[in-house]
Amino acid sequence: MSVVCRRRYHCLLFLSLFLFFPPCLSQQPPSIALLHFKNSLSKCDSLTNWKDDGSHPCDPNNVWIGIICSDGQINSINLAGMELQGQPDIGALESIDGLKAISLENNALVGPMPEINRLRFLKAFYGGSNWFSGVIPSDFFQTLGSLKKLWLQRNNFSGQIPISVGELPNLKELHLEYNEFSGPIPAFSDPDILTTIDLSNNRLQGEIPKSLKNFDAKAFDNNADLCGGQLSRDCNAPPNQPGLEDSTETKSSTPWIIMVVVLALLILIIFARVNQVHEDYQNTRPNLGKGGINEAVVNIPPVINRSTSSGKKPQTNMEPPNNNNNSSGASSMKPAAGDLVMVNEERGIFGLSDLMKAAAEVLGNGGLGSAYKAVMQNGVSVVVKRVREMNQMTREVFDTEMKKLARLKHQNILTPLAYHFRKEEKLMVSEYVPKGSLLYVLHGDRGISHAELNWANRLKIIKGVARGTGFLHSEFSSYPLPHGNLKSSNVLIGSDFEPLLSDYAFHPMVNETPTAQCMFAFKSPEAMLYQKISPKSDVYCLGIIILEIVTGKYPSQYFNNQKGGTDVVQWVRSALAEKREKSLIDPEISSEGEASVAQMEKLLRVGGACTADEPDERIDLTEAIRRIEKISV
Repeated sequence: MSVVCRRRYHCLLFLSLFLFFPPCLSQQPPSIALLHFKNSLSKCDSLTNWKDDGSHPCDPNNVWIGIICSDGQINSINLAGMELQGQPDIGALESIDGLKAISLENNALVGPMPEINRLRFLKAFYGGSNWFSGVIPSDFFQTLGSLKKLWLQRNNFSGQIPISVGELPNLKELHLEYNEFSGPIPAFSDPDILTTIDLSNNRLQGEIPKSLKNFDAKAFDNNADLCGGQLSRDCNAPPNQPGLEDSTETKSSTPWIIMVVVLALLILIIFARVNQVHEDYQNTRPNLGKGGINEAVVNIPPVINRSTSSGKKPQTNMEPPNNNNNSSGASSMKPAAGDLVMVNEERGIFGLSDLMKAAAEVLGNGGLGSAYKAVMQNGVSVVVKRVREMNQMTREVFDTEMKKLARLKHQNILTPLAYHFRKEEKLMVSEYVPKGSLLYVLHGDRGISHAELNWANRLKIIKGVARGTGFLHSEFSSYPLPHGNLKSSNVLIGSDFEPLLSDYAFHPMVNETPTAQCMFAFKSPEAMLYQKISPKSDVYCLGIIILEIVTGKYPSQYFNNQKGGTDVVQWVRSALAEKREKSLIDPEISSEGEASVAQMEKLLRVGGACTADEPDERIDLTEAIRRIEKISV
């Protein structure tokens, strides 16, 4: 073989190796993949230690938030409830070897189905309670032979359920409820492996496959065109007679037709009367702005349009079609069914149409629902919370509870301004607080607000939180959880660093479902181990906030599986036992003088006493407040 041929052979061999084994030559560290994923998001303030500083996501001294490691390798990513926004680039995670599970639940993520089909060894994907939309290709899941758990509930997916879902050989759990899926349910090749399925609240059609006969009716509820034994709906019924479908449709819309006819007659009568007196009022027109027709004919559009124009800060166009009422007219109306009910007029009076005309910015998406900021045309900013899990109470009961909350008067309590009642979901409107939550100011913000978070302001926040919690415990002493959801994301920071508690006293109103356990009091040891709750569960939550503020650490207790962040309870408990309290204090406040540091150490001990595992060993709220009030700057 000539020298030239040998050279060509070596070049071809090298080129072949490069083409056929690219991963070996281009493998990148997992931190790069995670940062690419982070950069695809428009809001990710909670990922505070995801930084391009050469650190490894599995560094035992600084594990990246939401990253779960095993033997130094990334095993899972849990970013549930992290207030993320944007269109996530899941494909960027393709290069992470050993990644088995991803959770993005309860955020405000948008776009089509994330490209999990590029992660061939993925075993679990949790993408529920987001804003994902569109049709999922029928062959999308063909590459995911290892997938065992697929949770896509409460999104906006449409089209048919992909046939490839039914072909997944290891699928055990499937949740597709509360979407817009239509068409038939695909056949499942091995239904014996499937242990959980929920396809309820979609638009599915046809017969439920016999392979799913072991699942009860709840799995298929609220799909009007489904039939099968579970639903007691015969699929072999004679086909509809001509016009029968139209008749059914007409029958279902009869009340609306009657209403339109009545209103039309009303308009004609009024128009006739106007003509009758027209000769006496030739140059005038009747004023129908308040009362009269404008009060009788109220067009209530859908509450919130979940479609978004881009992955950047989803905007919601709330402009109601065909609504001739101006803001003042809507505000002055008596609240009708489906209208906005004012329970607190301190920030003025407004109606549902005022909110509908605002562009709403998504603030976050938690276990109980979503939150939006709306700036109305009069310049007033409010927060609208859309709560899903409160549909078991009547309008009267809900009205009573909301008015009870609105009557509260305390400098550390944020009271509701208004509400909108629908059986499926509720809207709760409250004042917008510009600085944002304690969670954001402490962990996400690196601007002026964070710079002002000195020892004096931190102590002010802790005292305000304690006083507000004490007030709630006196007002709702009969409730098992007077607050129930006390955590830093539900503590809003006023302009003078006076804290305002929100999302309190919801426990009696929330359905008894797994969603209720998203309330932070259910992260207390007694709730986690024995499913027991009490007012001392709120004391545990207060203790977490104290430790979070003094140490500056992001508590792992805020994560669903407590993986990621810092276990502030165990960390502080160990340090207190070893008499090294000073090492726990946030470096940003540890240099404020020995006298102040001594007070910080006392406060750490109060936090430790509030977070004892056994409720009987945990101090009660009155004692906690007494000790906190004795702490000075």
